Amino acid sequence: MLKMKQISEINYKVYYRFLNSLALDLTRFYRQKLSKSFKVSNKLKGRGYDPVTTSDKLFEKFIRSKISKKFPSHQIIGEELGKKSSKSNFSWVIDPIDGTRSYVIGNPSWSNLIALNYKGKPIFGLANFPELNKFYINYNSKIAYLVKDGVRKRIKVNKNVKFLNARIAGAFHGALSLKKQSKITKVIKLLEFPCFDALSYAHLAEGKIDIVLQCQNKIWDIHPLIPIIEAAGGFIKTWSNNDAVKAGNIAVSGNKNNLNQILKLLRPALK
Repeated sequence: MLKMKQISEINYKVYYRFLNSLALDLTRFYRQKLSKSFKVSNKLKGRGYDPVTTSDKLFEKFIRSKISKKFPSHQIIGEELGKKSSKSNFSWVIDPIDGTRSYVIGNPSWSNLIALNYKGKPIFGLANFPELNKFYINYNSKIAYLVKDGVRKRIKVNKNVKFLNARIAGAFHGALSLKKQSKITKVIKLLEFPCFDALSYAHLAEGKIDIVLQCQNKIWDIHPLIPIIEAAGGFIKTWSNNDAVKAGNIAVSGNKNNLNQILKLLRPALK
């Protein structure tokens, strides 16, 4: 929890306006520069499949240039282009394309993810979906919005659903062995919806999905989503019930009791 003295150092309106403008700039940049062709390479080189495209790198260069121009002293951590260090308490965490597999095959669920951290804690998040012409953003720690086709709408999680009626989405990304999956068959049977990367987390913030489970999130996958989910009233933890800032295996729910129940069912997979 941030102290009042720390909060006074954060000009919420400045960062909200910057991210709101950046979302529009990113969608415009994509349509004008990146929507026609790109090259794909595999980061894992035969040891699996983790694609990166020329668009990932161009998006990140664009985002970093916007941040550096507006906030030159801030730190920046990007998935593709590394870390720019400074003594600032503020750091930006960037996933230029979350859902690169979707991007490669033309699935519109991919997004640009950007977080602003203060002393390591995510306080602002942006999840921008250029192909869907919408983005998700938090205004502060209590208010989050969906902006679609230029229309802003406040979003909230579904807090009232009981666990047995919860709509659950999940994806293990090949990180959970069949042996470990066999230990959580109760969870497997509850999975009713596919997990489309950041879009599923955004849908939870809207109240469309009630629980989301994922494996192997990196900080740039999850930091931008934490402020949005929490501002919409949601709860987010690792499977071992630690702070989601640490990334890794992530569980999200609009209801704290439901989160505790799913974490209990996931426990055998941690052994």
